[in-house]
Amino acid sequence: MLRHSIFDSPLGLLTAVANDGVLAAVYMAEHVRRPALATFGERVAGSAWPVLAATEAQLGEYFGSDRRTFSIPLAPQGSEFQHRVWAALSEIPFGELRSYGELAALLGDKSMAQAVGSANGRNPISIIVPCHRVVGANGSLVGYAGGLERKQFLLELENPLRFHTEALF
Repeated sequence: MLRHSIFDSPLGLLTAVANDGVLAAVYMAEHVRRPALATFGERVAGSAWPVLAATEAQLGEYFGSDRRTFSIPLAPQGSEFQHRVWAALSEIPFGELRSYGELAALLGDKSMAQAVGSANGRNPISIIVPCHRVVGANGSLVGYAGGLERKQFLLELENPLRFHTEALF
């Protein structure tokens, strides 16, 4: 049974969706390819549904720089290939980046970079499955369903020196 909660974050309102006690999605307010709110089931107070309470709490800790990994049971809906990509995303360490090509090579075929990008863009569990840690081959910020400003915010949160290096001289 689907349930959802909506809570505030530094990125704006987030909607967490649970399906039978596991987290199925985390969407931002202007999320590209966000399904209609009516498909998320009953709205409940996050504290009334354990996985939603854990999601809100752990994301709060992440945004407060007190958490680097998440321990929430996940059940995103997607194809076998998408699940492989999302599993690879989850292996990217906090504060590090990978390119679409690097992920494709990790999955066994460097020529699948565009397919990896497509699966990355359909990741329904934003932030927790860290699709924001994937960049273009030249390190540029490309393709984020929540918008590039949010992607930059998340990357700066995880590694403040990446964007704010001061000159030594």
